[in-house]
Amino acid sequence: MTVLVSCGNTNEPESKKDIKTSQVADETPGSEESGKPMHLTKDLFLEKVMNYEKNKDTWVYEGDKPCIIDFYADWCKPCKLIAPIMVELAKEYEGEIYIYKVDTEKERELASIFGIRSIPSVLFVPMEGKPQMSTGALPKETFKQAIDNFLLEKNQNTTNNK
Repeated sequence: MTVLVSCGNTNEPESKKDIKTSQVADETPGSEESGKPMHLTKDLFLEKVMNYEKNKDTWVYEGDKPCIIDFYADWCKPCKLIAPIMVELAKEYEGEIYIYKVDTEKERELASIFGIRSIPSVLFVPMEGKPQMSTGALPKETFKQAIDNFLLEKNQNTTNNK
């Protein structure tokens, strides 16, 4: 049985916004090839994921590899649960996919564009086709299945155990 945990209110009181943890993520943007999740600002999102200002009615992925986008907030406990998983996945799938993070408190426009009302929300973006959104703190194996089967389109019988 899988239990999903998420935070429903992305407008927490200031006292909760101030909670910091090293597990959520380093605020340093980093590079896509560093084996670490990369923080996206609106400008980086427009460049690396989707330019929704230019392509208002059509999903056009700008990347050269599939990606995962973790919409989170520093005060969100379920977000803190999946942060180390995102770091592990970035290392395990380095060179195959990108893992991005969007702080919904700092990038409210991005959160609004994607209708983020519950966090963590994770967007799985394949090279072709429409992205899929998942909400809640999922276990690492569920993320790996989504990466292997949806993003990388590996056959379940030949998926290696990373």
